Amino acid sequence: MAKPSPARNASPRPVSPSPSTQAVNPDRDCDLCPRLRSFILENRATEPDWHNAPVPSFSAPSPRLLIVGLAPGLRGANRTGRPFTGDWAGDLLYETLLDFGFAKGAYDERPDDGLSLIDCMITNAVRCVPPQNKPSPAEINTCRPFLANILEQEKSLTSVLALGRIAHDSLVRACGLKPAHLPFGHGAHFSIKLNDERKLTLFDSYHCSRYNTNTGVLTHKMFRDVFKALRKHCDAQILR
Repeated sequence: MAKPSPARNASPRPVSPSPSTQAVNPDRDCDLCPRLRSFILENRATEPDWHNAPVPSFSAPSPRLLIVGLAPGLRGANRTGRPFTGDWAGDLLYETLLDFGFAKGAYDERPDDGLSLIDCMITNAVRCVPPQNKPSPAEINTCRPFLANILEQEKSLTSVLALGRIAHDSLVRACGLKPAHLPFGHGAHFSIKLNDERKLTLFDSYHCSRYNTNTGVLTHKMFRDVFKALRKHCDAQILR
């Protein structure tokens, strides 16, 4: 297990988030990834009442914290249409967000449960559900411009939490940097300078999946410790 590290400074190479659009969410009928598009159409045929489309970000106005997961779960966000809603990962994430003041209301595994976020946005590195929850490297690359556009357009952001290595690596690349220079590690954090000279602090956590919690890769205490650091960092930013 990686030990928490002091924030490391990194400056980006110039990078264009998207050559053709500044959209932060894909269209409902996005066909940029043929395999994912085919899988969604299959699920629309078998489960017509599900969302079965790219899952848009869930956000408070002017968020200071961005949380990035891997991809929608088949019976979670792909079904409900809201990130981390309807599966175990969401149970743990939203419980923790509520406990640390990043959300209010009650989480009830559905997008109309009345839950709202505070100073926070939740999205995924890949917006469409992948077969077996495994997006290909090409699909991760194809979806990255939407993440890069969020980082560019949400000027209020000061912190980012990557849930898992894939989310971490895609975030780092979206900032124009190389993951080898900023390696993923649970509890690690890094200081990143964006192209417009804004600074972000990137925090890492193992993904809050049922597999990781059942196998002990991620315990509740480990997850809460990351959020303690996040809460402290966000509160310090307010006082500046």
